[in-house]
Amino acid sequence: MSTAAEALAPAVPGRQVYDASQWRLMGIAFRKHRLAVVGTVIVALGYTCLAFAEFLAPYDPARGAYVSPLQSNQLIPPRLPRIVGTDGGLTWPYVHPLIETRDSVTLRVTYVEDRSVSYPIRFFVRGERYKMWGLFRADLHLWGVDGDTRLNLLGTDQKARDVFSRVLWGTRISLSISLLGVLIAFVLAIILGTISGYYSGLVDTVIQRVIEVLASVPTLPLWMVLSVAIPQSWPLERVFFAITVILALLSWPGLARAVRGKVLALRETDYAIAARLDNGSNRRVMFVHVIPGVMSHLIASLTLAIPGMILGETALSFLGLGLHEPVVSWGVMLQDAQQLRTILFAPWLLWPVAPVVIFILAFNFVGDGLRDAADPYKS
Repeated sequence: MSTAAEALAPAVPGRQVYDASQWRLMGIAFRKHRLAVVGTVIVALGYTCLAFAEFLAPYDPARGAYVSPLQSNQLIPPRLPRIVGTDGGLTWPYVHPLIETRDSVTLRVTYVEDRSVSYPIRFFVRGERYKMWGLFRADLHLWGVDGDTRLNLLGTDQKARDVFSRVLWGTRISLSISLLGVLIAFVLAIILGTISGYYSGLVDTVIQRVIEVLASVPTLPLWMVLSVAIPQSWPLERVFFAITVILALLSWPGLARAVRGKVLALRETDYAIAARLDNGSNRRVMFVHVIPGVMSHLIASLTLAIPGMILGETALSFLGLGLHEPVVSWGVMLQDAQQLRTILFAPWLLWPVAPVVIFILAFNFVGDGLRDAADPYKS
């Protein structure tokens, strides 16, 4: 205690650190882990996008901006707003409309800006209608462009859909699947891991052999086999929950083994023995006295398990075995980038890889910070 308190003392004035609870000490140690704090901010932004994707996305992710045979708006390259006016000075961000042209030799479509017209970017604008959280209709967006044109920050795909809006909407599916899947795995791990560690004997042997069998099977092939078993006639909502359950059922063994190890150590502590001597039931001792001592470690393990869920959903959807159109997820979006020709002519279709990498790193940073902070009394 003294060593940890001395290490954390500069973060809290006076003797507050010596009287702090375990959770308080965890918070102090976590805030000293800079990468973990940065990861927390990124994760918070991701779940903000998850909750308010309709408002934050400037355009409908499922509908392209097809205008006419002369202006298809397909595969528009990414572009940023202009902030330098014609006089060379800084001005409010604006964009020029695009004119679609076709090379007479290669027949490749290109886009040039019509410099004679400018449209300013506005905040809190009225645009395409949507149903917020599926409950009520609205048409207010965080930002948009005045006039009959669009600003495609990350370009458009073959169906003229805005990639930036689709990436924001993909956050909702990819992060919600990972969160729900980890929560299901979390419950299974707590129940089975606690029972295994607390009772030992035959119960422990059976549960550990099941865990070893599941851990010995390669994860991706097993995901693929179970995903193929999902009927194609199922509605998208049922497929969503089926993929979530599949990912959860194959992710709980590692968490359960970590819980078991902690419970084996905590069941022989003085307060657990005192609870049993006080005629406390096994269920009460496990879930009231033992599990709270495991919770800090579990939260760290839970955070580190989410990246695996994100990769699982992305891989299955990319291979066409998970979610599919019209659902928008990062894995579904990457299906458009499976052909080499598409990548050569429209490399911006690989943008969904960026949030996958960013959020996996962010969750790993948060998990590392929580893991280091979960033992505030270490020397």
